[in-house]
Amino acid sequence: MNGKNFVLIGCAVLLTFTTFYAPQPLLPLLAQQFQVSESAVALLVSVTMAPLSIAPIAYGFLLASVPARSMLIAAASALAITSLVLATGPGYDVFLIIRLIQGLILPAMMTGLMTYVAATAKADQVTTAMATYVAMTIAGGFLGRAFSGHVAEWLNWPTMFGILGGGLGLSAISLCWLPGDAQTRFGRVSLNVLPGLLRRPGLARAYLTIFCAFFVFASLLNYLPFRVSELAGTADPARISLMYTGYMMGIVVALLARRLVRILASERRVVLAGLVIYLLATLCFLTPSILVLFVSMFVFCAGMFTVHSVLPGVVNQLAPDYRGVVNGLYLSAYYLGGTIGSFLPGLLLSLGGWSLFIAGLAAVLLVAITTVYTGTEQRRAS
Repeated sequence: MNGKNFVLIGCAVLLTFTTFYAPQPLLPLLAQQFQVSESAVALLVSVTMAPLSIAPIAYGFLLASVPARSMLIAAASALAITSLVLATGPGYDVFLIIRLIQGLILPAMMTGLMTYVAATAKADQVTTAMATYVAMTIAGGFLGRAFSGHVAEWLNWPTMFGILGGGLGLSAISLCWLPGDAQTRFGRVSLNVLPGLLRRPGLARAYLTIFCAFFVFASLLNYLPFRVSELAGTADPARISLMYTGYMMGIVVALLARRLVRILASERRVVLAGLVIYLLATLCFLTPSILVLFVSMFVFCAGMFTVHSVLPGVVNQLAPDYRGVVNGLYLSAYYLGGTIGSFLPGLLLSLGGWSLFIAGLAAVLLVAITTVYTGTEQRRAS
């Protein structure tokens, strides 16, 4: 991928993930404005994530016959329109509906971008290309949280969505300059390939691992604003946004993914090491100190994104003949974990407080560690 195409794709990735995560640091503020409970306002993130657990599979099949570029242009345009609707400052019900619509559109962007990057990379550079893609998604996740929190603090949250809508509109136009991508179109496939794909050595374990990993990640980041507000005694969007600074650690880890694989001599060992670090960092969130939470976020994100930087390259190498489908399955497993994780651990939080909440997340990570540890090194598909 040349420099111009990289910039176009990179901007689209940043804006896509900014759209996804923008409301998260605003949740305490929006709960006050809309006069709704913590669990109700958390739906503004959960309802967007829910379609992402199913829709990527459908888009993965669609990519067998529709060029990724066409899908990206249409999806970016739709995200621009919906963001501009949010900029009008609607009430809670309309806001929730628009976020649900965005949840149906976002998988088209994510699956299209992921597939475009994987398919335009040389065979021996897929791992590096996917790690770079993950780094861009991490930057977008941080930008979405930091951007929304600070703009809401300096101006107001509707203005933030207006700026975002304008950026998405410009991105939709710029994607028209991507070259024709016939090379990203794969043979037409049918649903009966799914059982065979899941039986391929390593794929099912990879999907279960990322399900557990993002379950924990989405849960902690969704409820962290309320924990920070509790410890600080105020719902300050700018302060909450700063808590996500550790998110940028993921970019460093993602860009070092290939080197880590060389050092540890296998993707499995890198994923296992990342999960152990992830677990230890999660337990650090038991400490009732904002400073400790801030520092722990760096280690927490390093562990999570070590896992997430390696696994996309693994699944693309295990099934290079069905990249659109396996990427859709990967995203579905990823966001299914996030959807369930964004609300189910909240029951533990309401029943037993923060300590029980963290204990539940640690248990899920133990499942992931066991899944990887009991697996074996797999021969990649050629």
